[in-house]
Amino acid sequence: MRFVLYLLMMIAVALSVGFGLSYYALTDGRLFGVARVGPWTAWPDVGSNAPNPYTRGHIAREASLQLGQAEGLQFIAATDSDGEPLTLSCSYRIEGKTPLATFWTLVAVDLQGRNLAAEGQPLALRSTDIARANDGSIIINVGTMLQPSNWLELAGQGPFTLELTLYDTAVFSGFSSDESMPAIIREECR
Repeated sequence: MRFVLYLLMMIAVALSVGFGLSYYALTDGRLFGVARVGPWTAWPDVGSNAPNPYTRGHIAREASLQLGQAEGLQFIAATDSDGEPLTLSCSYRIEGKTPLATFWTLVAVDLQGRNLAAEGQPLALRSTDIARANDGSIIINVGTMLQPSNWLELAGQGPFTLELTLYDTAVFSGFSSDESMPAIIREECR
């Protein structure tokens, strides 16, 4: 009887560890194929001819249309540069340089993937529509409170994520430092 109890316990532990690690690999993926640069994460094998098994699982779990590897790459940020979760009760400043790309878009979405752009505003901020500094860097204000200059106006409440999609880019060739992606800086909260 003791043997059967130990056997059932071992099976329960093995299943818990196996399913837990699989869930972790497909959601966070930090150790399994995700590229992390500051607060931004990307799955660089998405769209390749032979993605690794974790990337295939991530694609199946997300069930969304992905860009091909030659078309571009999407970076997602759920936290600011200090590691605090992004929330609509705060304003943020995105500043720095973006990797070389023909075109890029910045979108804010809630946890269900719904766009959070304020009513009557563009759904995405495009690289062609922003003012840049002389050195090519960007400063974009994101939030529900009125901000000067480049502003992605949002509506709603609760947590959100930012999606920076780079089109026609070779981002992972010689790409390694945090200065290659813009920082997300928390400003005032209400």
